[in-house]
Parts: sequence; structure tokens; C-alpha cells
Amino acid sequence: MAKTDYAALAPRLLERVGGEDNVSAMNHCATRLRFVLKDVSKADTEGIKALDGVVTVVQAGGQYQVVIGNDVPILYEELTRLLPGLGADSGESGPKERRNPLDAFIGLVSAIFSPMLWTLAGTGLFKAFLAMFLTFGWISDTSDTYKVLYAAADAFMNFLPLVLAVTAARHFKTNQFTAMAIAGALVYPSIIAMNDGHSHTFMGIPLVIMSYTSSVLPIIVAVWVQGYVERCCNRFIPSSFRNFMTPWITVLIMVPLTLLTIGPVTTIIANGIASGVQWLFVTVPVVGGIVIGGFWQVFVMFGLHWGLVPIMTQEITSNGYSLIYGPIEAAVLAQAASTLAVMIRTRDKKTKELAGPASLSGFLAGVTEPAIYGINLPRRLPFYFGIVGGAIGGALGAIAGGRVEQAGVFPSLIGVPAYLGTPNFVLWLIGVILAAVTAFTLTFLFGVKDDDAAGEPDSPAAPTAAEDDAAGAEPTTAALAPVAGTATPLEKVADPVFSSGALGSGVGILPTEGRVVAPVAGTVVTAMDSGHAYGIRTDDGVEVLIHIGLDTVNLKGQGFSPKVSAGQRVDRGDPLVDVDLAAVREAGYDPTTILVVTNTASLTAVVPVVDGEVTTSTTVIEIDH
Repeated sequence: MAKTDYAALAPRLLERVGGEDNVSAMNHCATRLRFVLKDVSKADTEGIKALDGVVTVVQAGGQYQVVIGNDVPILYEELTRLLPGLGADSGESGPKERRNPLDAFIGLVSAIFSPMLWTLAGTGLFKAFLAMFLTFGWISDTSDTYKVLYAAADAFMNFLPLVLAVTAARHFKTNQFTAMAIAGALVYPSIIAMNDGHSHTFMGIPLVIMSYTSSVLPIIVAVWVQGYVERCCNRFIPSSFRNFMTPWITVLIMVPLTLLTIGPVTTIIANGIASGVQWLFVTVPVVGGIVIGGFWQVFVMFGLHWGLVPIMTQEITSNGYSLIYGPIEAAVLAQAASTLAVMIRTRDKKTKELAGPASLSGFLAGVTEPAIYGINLPRRLPFYFGIVGGAIGGALGAIAGGRVEQAGVFPSLIGVPAYLGTPNFVLWLIGVILAAVTAFTLTFLFGVKDDDAAGEPDSPAAPTAAEDDAAGAEPTTAALAPVAGTATPLEKVADPVFSSGALGSGVGILPTEGRVVAPVAGTVVTAMDSGHAYGIRTDDGVEVLIHIGLDTVNLKGQGFSPKVSAGQRVDRGDPLVDVDLAAVREAGYDPTTILVVTNTASLTAVVPVVDGEVTTSTTVIEIDH
């Protein structure tokens, strides 16, 4: 593989983002250039993706992110020569990003919901299967067994305000336990019992009592206001009394305020939105089905689906079910079917190796990012055919009254039982099958170009100079976990660039301790000043990236204590950085640590080994040259 000429790439990239005048801020993290552009429409995204050295482009959170890989500091340095007034350091720099209201809302919802998403999905699926057992008469709803299992499945959703209080408090940087006290009051048994149709007052002021179990908006708004109350208290209360006075006064103010104003107003708004969605799907179901079924994966790409999460949750709270869920199954399986068709049709070995697991991930887990970013989008037509299939299936699903009664259900083959409450389940299922068949057939017939289908997978490439130099080195056959914790498949990591496999194969680890060590022996080629990312190259040419946390570049080094610098030799197990995990979480960031082999494409095999709990002596990636 030829070495990228970053000096030549820099001016070409600058031209395609719209020129110097279109760049208001520029910085980089471990793998990406992060631009804040004055006018995103001036950027030639497809032209940028076609540049040698560019992996992909991601637009998120008001940033235009160009994914480069481990060599991003080199390109960044070249760009700073062209833009000397921008990007003075390796972290976030330049003027503070100004996001439009939609970006801000999506970012808010994403930050609040993403930490609990998998538990919500798991308990939702649990409840769906329990409903299936009840429908088929395999269990009685009067049995003690059913009551225990139903409590296990429903408790998380029932007490959702308590969970949202924690994640919202992290996002708004306010006290989590005070937020839980406020949320606890909303779902307190005596408060719930007051929702009896009778009039109630607080100090003579009429109370509008509503049900706040499973609610979303009231506690989020309440925690946001809580932050202002706390900061006001901390400003005026002496430090010797602050630790207990601030929570006391905050709870004293916020609980009545929420029950009197915030709760009723936000509940009315939320119910109104849910009713509007309900009206659309009942009155003109075809329109709703086509929009959601056809464009759901587009929403996912841009993070817009997060804006629908609270609406779907509120639908369930208000109506007992969500109609938005109905077309989503067709959208997901259509994209997975397109990827499967590419795998079968192509003769390119590497494409087959990527498409197979990506398709399986979509079908079984509802995780389509690897399929979209790795297979369908680069070829365009498979992605478009997935949209067509999703729109057709979504329309039929909406006409059938496709619905889900549990929040957080991941649309996938194993999630089908969650849709058993659909009035015309057979028609909904036909729509899902038709979506997958349509996408598969169109992609198989027209979605794979002849040069892709007739590729030459077996033609050997000439060895590079780096490969020649590495020929005499002891082969690296495994990478250990860089941190102790719980390993998870890369596709489940809440970052589309990593989860898509665009930067290489690897694993995610949710750490239980803050000591991060070298997973392989070699030379540190990248050590971010912020301390959140490190690149290591082994003597035989294996390149790994250790990225601690998601978007933790924004912390600018806070909570990170680096132990190594670029150019330093490390052995397996040598310390790279100590991380204050509590500080990372308190700042609202996901501490999931990513380990990827960034030159996966040049190796024979890179096989992640994901097996739950790991230590720094556990092999998590097997490597074959």
C-alpha cells in the first residue's frame, strides 16, 4: 500500500471542504479531523471520501468530521500551515461551536438515552417474550412466576424517570442523587395514589396530578432547572453548610415546582406530540410507513433517530403502544438483506468477509451501522435498494397497525415477538418479508458492479517497504485487553465510525478501573496531548489504536494522566495512562475504551475475541499475518 502524501492531500482537502473562508474552526482527535464549517453545503463530501488517505466522512453534533486514522496528526500539521489562525492544539480549539436547535436537541437526547439503551432494549425484549408466552398459554398471568418475571421485565420502564434523572444529571452537570430524589417523588406511591380524579392542593395551590411512571420529558426538564437552582444555592450558601443545604433547598423547590408546573405542562406537550403521531399513522398510515420505513436508516446515519426516541417512549406511556416502531423492522431487515446480497454476489474476498458479519448483525441484533458504512453506502445502490424495500415494507406495516408495547425494542429477527400486539400481524409480517426480499433481489440483480463481482481476490499484492522491514520481526499473534472491564463487540459501540469497522476490526471495553496499559509491544507512534488516545506499532508492522472513551477529546486532558509519549518503546502491560473514570462519567461521557487494529486490511485475519469480563492479561484480538 502506497504511503499517503499528506502534504499534497492537505490543499486538496481544504479545497473540497469549501476553502479557507468556509472553515471557522479546526481540530483533531486520535483518528478524525473535526471541522466547524460556516456552510456545510459548500463541502464536497463525496469528493472528500474519494481522496487517497480519507476513510470516510461523518457529520454529527455540528461538526464535519473527516476520518483519517492514526496519521491524522500529520495531516493536521499540514493543514495548520495552510490555516495558521486555526487549531492551536490537538484537542478542541477555535471558537465555541454553535449548533442549530435540531443538532442541540439530538445531542441532548443522545447523551441522555445512550447510556441506558442496551438495558432498555434487553428488558423490552424480555417483556416481549413474556407477552408471547402468555399469548400461547405457556404461562398464566395469575401465577407467582409470571408476577416475578413481569416485575423483572417491567421495572426498568416503570421507574424510567429515576434512570433518566441520572443520565440527565450527568449531561446537565448537576447532582445525580438530588435528581433521583426529585424523580423518586414523581413516582412515589402516595403521589401516584393522588391520581384518582379528585382535586388536590399544595399550600392552597391546585395540583394537577398526572401519572409520571414511564414518563420522559418531565424529569428531563426538571433536572435542567435543578442545575440552575443548585448553582444559585452554591453561590450564596457558605461552604460549611453547602453539602447538605444545597440538596435540601433544591429538593424543597423542585418537587413542588415539578408537580405544579413542569410536570403538567411537559406531559400535556408530550401527550400532544404522541397524539399527533398517532393521528398520522391512523389517518394516513401509508405516509407514516413510507417515511419511517424508507428513511429510518438515513435518520440513524445522521443521529436524527434520537429525536424520535422520546416520542416513541411517550407513545407507549400515553397509548400503551408505539406505532412508529411498526415500520422500523422493515427498514432494518431491508438494509441487512441488501448486505447479504452483496456478500453472495461479490467475488471480492475482503468484501465477503466484511459483509457476512455485517448482515448477520443487522438480522439478529438490529445493528446496521457495519452494513451501512462498510458495505451499502460505499456502493450506493445497495443502500438505495434498502430504502426502497424499507418504504414498501413500512407502508404495509403501518397499514397493518404495526406496533410495539415495550420501549427500547431493537428491530431484528429476535425482536419479532414484540410486534405480536399488531392488529393485523400477518400483514405486518408480510410487509417485513417483502421489504427484505425486495432489497435482496434488487441488490443481487443490479446493486453489485461487474468489477466488484468479478474481482481478483487471489491476486497477490507486492510487499511494501514496511512489510519488508517487518519480515524479520517476531509475529504479533494477539492483542491483550488494554483495560480491565467488560468486553463488547465493536459494532455495539455508540460511535458510527468505530462500530462500522471503518478504522479496522477491534473490540470495545467498558472499564472497571482507570489503569490503561499497552495491549502489544512496540513503539508509541501517537500519544494525544489530551491523554485519551494512543497508537502503537509493533516491530512486525501491526498498528493498534487505544481510544479511551467516546468524544473524550472534549475533556482536553481533564481526568487523564499520561505515562508515555510518542517515540517511546513499550512492552505488553506497560502503563499508558491513568484515567479518573468517575470524572469522565460525571462530565457526561461514555468511558468505553476502544481497541482497533487500524491496518486490518493488510493482515490475513484480525479476529476479535469478546468474552464478557476481561483483565489486562486477557486476549481480546487474535491476529494472523
